[in-house]
Amino acid sequence: MQYPSNLHYTKDHEWIRIEGANAFIGITEFAASELGDIVFIEIETQGDTLGKGDTFGTVEAVKTVSDLFMPVGGEVLEVNSSLTDNPESVNKDPYGEGWLIKIKVTDPAEVDSLMNAEEYIKHIGQ
Repeated sequence: MQYPSNLHYTKDHEWIRIEGANAFIGITEFAASELGDIVFIEIETQGDTLGKGDTFGTVEAVKTVSDLFMPVGGEVLEVNSSLTDNPESVNKDPYGEGWLIKIKVTDPAEVDSLMNAEEYIKHIGQ
């Protein structure tokens, strides 16, 4: 499994990639493999400003439904609309085509509390 070093990770298996004042958020390859085949993603928070740890949506897999949590606070600017027809992109390319939301980060300092790739790998026991 891959855990890109340019990302930050949460204990709940979300990743975040900072790009200036904005960031992309998704779930890790580990989370996607644990969930199994993803069949539906529900995110209805576009335009909302959410805090760190708030739920921004759910992901439904064959095995289970799981909440998605904000790694940092921010305004949800965009939802990856291609996932409506292709939710399996999260399984196939979780760090690329399978991104979930784009946000405007409220407090960039919150990123400092997240794990780097090495810390995340230790967290999941790999």
